[in-house]
Amino acid sequence: MTNLYVIKIGGNIIDDEAKLSSFLKSFAAIDSKKILVHGGGKLATKLAEKMGVEQKLVDGRRITDAETLKIVTMVYAGYVNKNIVAQLQSFECNAIGLSGVDGDIILAHKRNHPVIDYGYVGDVDSVNTPLLKNLLEQNLALVFAPITHDQGGQLLNTNADTIAQEIAKAMSDEFNVELIYSFEKSGVLLDVEDETSVIQKLNWENYQNLKKPSPPSGDGSKIFAGMIPKLDNAFAALKSGVSKVIIGKAENLSALIAGTSGTTIENG
Repeated sequence: MTNLYVIKIGGNIIDDEAKLSSFLKSFAAIDSKKILVHGGGKLATKLAEKMGVEQKLVDGRRITDAETLKIVTMVYAGYVNKNIVAQLQSFECNAIGLSGVDGDIILAHKRNHPVIDYGYVGDVDSVNTPLLKNLLEQNLALVFAPITHDQGGQLLNTNADTIAQEIAKAMSDEFNVELIYSFEKSGVLLDVEDETSVIQKLNWENYQNLKKPSPPSGDGSKIFAGMIPKLDNAFAALKSGVSKVIIGKAENLSALIAGTSGTTIENG
């Protein structure tokens, strides 16, 4: 089976021009099929402030009202996506910028939460794997912005981590898929303040133990709470056929792929 790397890049890297350029140079050098999924960094928030559109977050998730949807679509699927594609072309990596809307690649539905109205936030229903496979066979690197639609004319803002996971799962029947979450941290840390406390390998059993409250106080788990959704996604991907999930620092992309950096999430 041909290897396919599905790589999600964190917003903090997008906000740093030098780090983004370095990361994209490493991404361009990957000699395999590859898909990059990105968010938007702080640019959408800054633009919203300039336009006087109030931004609301619940548990770190953006509430997407009609005006915010316009902004995130312009920023994520517009400037950020095309800036990444242009830089990849400069590194002789032929890339195409996409969103879930294009070619019906990612269909979603408006999130239905019993308590919170997230607005125009989408949860993924399906991925158009034949079209993705066809594009990859043209030796194109695919660059995804996290905008989807419901096939009824409604755009939806969708979590980039989730899009990366759903694409990785969907493509695992056709390719040997490795899913990489690259961001500003060195991996899954035992101590969020200590970049050297990387857990090199993490399986389900160890993960459950690390999530338990720490004795003797019983306060909190050993894993930073913000990492837990990413890890839940990682284990869900492994159970759905993804061969490997790696979490680590974007600047170390080549080492992450080689397995010499970051945290490798394992089945079992």
